[in-house]
Amino acid sequence: MDKLNKYLEEKEKDWESICLRCGACCGAYDDPCEHLKKDNQGLYYCDIYANRLGKRKTVSGDVFWCVPVKEILHTWWPGCHLCSYKKMMAAADKKG
Repeated sequence: MDKLNKYLEEKEKDWESICLRCGACCGAYDDPCEHLKKDNQGLYYCDIYANRLGKRKTVSGDVFWCVPVKEILHTWWPGCHLCSYKKMMAAADKKG
């Protein structure tokens, strides 16, 4: 693996580690994705995470497109105030 690919892979791991698994971006506080599950510690996870992107359904049957959270950070969703990515962005905005 070349240095660039290794660097990008490490940065992606760093990005993923920011997530607190609140489940908000996957509808935990509204109509959740049918693949959103809760573990025994109360944290959310996707049971198809490696293959999550693309056309999916909510528990009620609504169809939506699962996209990387980076693509929806500029939007609002129920519970988004819990999102660590959004908190990080707000803190960066305050710093100017």
